[in-house]
Amino acid sequence: MRRWNRWVTDDEGSAALEFITVGLILLVPLVYLISALGIIQEQTLGVEAAARHTARVISLAPDAETALARSEQVLAGIVDEYGLDADDVEITMSCAPARSDCPTAGATVTITVLTRVPLPLMPDLFGLDRSTAIPVEASAVQKISRLWGGG
Repeated sequence: MRRWNRWVTDDEGSAALEFITVGLILLVPLVYLISALGIIQEQTLGVEAAARHTARVISLAPDAETALARSEQVLAGIVDEYGLDADDVEITMSCAPARSDCPTAGATVTITVLTRVPLPLMPDLFGLDRSTAIPVEASAVQKISRLWGGG
């Protein structure tokens, strides 16, 4: 009986094991959190750049057709540069004052870009990758000149 009590109360060598166990339990979620936040930050910067540059290209274009062509080129470049999923990127454009032909001369154009950022290591099993995706949205506003050729 005496030997058993000594074996139970003997702590020699258990500190290293406890350190490794607790370290892994804390380190793995921390590394996952850092990588997930990095991916979300990259996608956020991409969405913000897409909204800002698209609004600027539209306001500087000489007419509506050129604005559309240039905005598609800018969006394609940003999607490639920031690694956005082209199928998940949604762009909406609105003008103030609201008119049927947007963009138009003298209007204020608002570009909103929305995408969903899938979390790393999420399987597509039962749609977990879609249901855990983080929505990221950015808007940019640009004034179009009164002398713009589109109006």
